[in-house]
Amino acid sequence: QVRLVESGGGLVQPGESLRLSCAASGFSIYSYAMKWYRQAPGKKRELVVVISSGGVTTNLADSVKGRFTISRDDAKNTVYLQMNNLKPDDTAVYYCNAAGWNTYWGQGTQVTVSS
Repeated sequence: QVRLVESGGGLVQPGESLRLSCAASGFSIYSYAMKWYRQAPGKKRELVVVISSGGVTTNLADSVKGRFTISRDDAKNTVYLQMNNLKPDDTAVYYCNAAGWNTYWGQGTQVTVSS
């Protein structure tokens, strides 16, 4: 069974950090581009950051540049999103996505940034 399972979300204060994980099972992420999306309440799902199968990263959301870093560990079949200096506008459900021969989605993990 193919699955992407996100973890690491939670409630933090502005300026704090979180590290999200996305563990894949049922397929190998080796040949997949891996992406993190987020969806804030009342807003469309937004593509935040991408890492290619070769490890090239692209931040697609200007608001996270310099603060969010995506990485991958193909041996662990896992992708990470390191989020630093979190802001209230980062509050959203964060989704992991695998794009390749097929497209897979995780169920999402809630990140809430509030004082």
